[in-house]
Amino acid sequence: MGKIGIMGGTFDPIHNGHLMLGEQAYHEYGLNEVWFMPSGHPPHKKKHGVTDPKLRLEMTAAAIEYHPGFICSDFEVRRRGNTYTAQTLRLLVENFPENTYYFIVGADSLYEIEKWYEPELVLTQAVILAAPRDYEDKNRSLDQQIDYLSQKYGADIRMLHCKEMDISSAELRDKVSKGESIDRYVPEEVMMYIKDHGLYQEIET
Repeated sequence: MGKIGIMGGTFDPIHNGHLMLGEQAYHEYGLNEVWFMPSGHPPHKKKHGVTDPKLRLEMTAAAIEYHPGFICSDFEVRRRGNTYTAQTLRLLVENFPENTYYFIVGADSLYEIEKWYEPELVLTQAVILAAPRDYEDKNRSLDQQIDYLSQKYGADIRMLHCKEMDISSAELRDKVSKGESIDRYVPEEVMMYIKDHGLYQEIET
């Protein structure tokens, strides 16, 4: 039986903030592995054209290659249609029931999670590890929100004790499109992959 962290997202591109969260979860909660799982076709990201899943998967694999305990998973990329977190966790539990799953999110997601597809499945099929992240539209404190979700859904929610991420993938795409350096925000392997494949050259509208 393994303790498996799940780092989901479009990873468009993956950056040092993602790796920092994975490292913190891995060490703070004694995880056996952290699976970085690029989404296939995320239903909430249709506003901008998400980079081809194959490219995002390769970029993620390059980013984590030298991190012990990190695994790049194509579990979501291989699925057809929209990929929802609830479905992913359900399939993981069904296919690999010997594992305990730790789903890694930003604390802001705890305020939005009831808007997700089948949030009760997300909150009951994995331990939720929440990393600090500011959220402007909150009407209760983070501790109150955790207590609310724990009581309503029986969720097991724990905090990750790390600094907040100071960059987003959207900001990085914008920087690349403007010809600005992103060296300090991404591993060298990711920077080279973006250059080699000519990604993010057009400014999004």
